[in-house]
Amino acid sequence: MRTLIVDILNDNAVQLLRTLEVLDLIRVRNTEDVDSTANVDWLAYKGAMSKKSMEEIDQQLNDLRGEWD
Repeated sequence: MRTLIVDILNDNAVQLLRTLEVLDLIRVRNTEDVDSTANVDWLAYKGAMSKKSMEEIDQQLNDLRGEWD
């Protein structure tokens, strides 16, 4: 099975796609059903976390783990 993204240019195409679906040739899914993580703009998160040394990160993790005890 392959997944394709199709842009509908004419509403008549939707009916044609539904007909193909009834014939069990394709499956039509709404955009809400599609995995939304594929289109994440990761550059928007750049700089969200400050840079720290490995020692600082380890210490912070150890502190957090210690809070659960």
